[in-house]
Amino acid sequence: MVKKLLLTAFIIILATSTIAVAEINNDAKLMYNRGVDFYRQGQYTEAVGAFQQAIALDANYIDAYYNLGVVYEQMDQDAEALGIFKQIMVRKPTDYEAVYNAANLSFRLGQTDNAKQYLSIIPPTSPVITKAQQLALAMNTDLQTIQAEQKAKLEAERPKIPQTSGSYGNIISPTGVTTDKNGNVYVASFSNNSITKITPAGERKIYVKSPKLNGPMGMVADDSGNLYVANYNIDNIVKITPSGVITQVLGHVIKPYCLHLDGGLLFISSQGGNSVIRYKL
Repeated sequence: MVKKLLLTAFIIILATSTIAVAEINNDAKLMYNRGVDFYRQGQYTEAVGAFQQAIALDANYIDAYYNLGVVYEQMDQDAEALGIFKQIMVRKPTDYEAVYNAANLSFRLGQTDNAKQYLSIIPPTSPVITKAQQLALAMNTDLQTIQAEQKAKLEAERPKIPQTSGSYGNIISPTGVTTDKNGNVYVASFSNNSITKITPAGERKIYVKSPKLNGPMGMVADDSGNLYVANYNIDNIVKITPSGVITQVLGHVIKPYCLHLDGGLLFISSQGGNSVIRYKL
């Protein structure tokens, strides 16, 4: 971990013309380099203050967070170090070195479940995978087991649609129906050009109502929470992201009716074309 700190300092001091460094606040870089100097001199308290000031000047200064976490570890302040590496994970989820450090610190703090949760998100292609495997072995398990356990845990905790018979009333001209992996039900309203969302708890709201919906019929959801909708009246298929952005996926589909998703393939029944279209997303 110290190696990254010194290497990062070297890059920041000597390569200030690079795009990534140019985006960092200049005053933040000065405080960062001051923190590195303090660290080299063994003045850890002063290094902490300098890195904290660098972060205050540039809240997304990942290297400053990282090195602050390193210094906290050197001072045996594991809880504070863990908090810093978690801040990195919020800002840059793919920084798997920070994820590994969070797992290692959690284990040292006796938070084994949290450590396993962090390890489970490290991909096999990450440079820290060997260290992650070693940490898993220290927990008397392995990464494959941890990942399987975490997947099962998430599935068990995920909200589910009540496994009983029932109905959802007061929906205007309902047509297409689909569900997502979080147990939400989506119902298309053909004449109202809208989609209603019903949560596992039964709460409902108009999820989408837009001019880009016109005679919605079949719907299907993918694992990322995107909805695909067949617009019967305007002969196209649209995609609705979880944030509500609507874009056309495929046009000139004559009277699209039903949709089915299989991996990366979208199947569309074209009632007006007497055919089924297979479309690679």
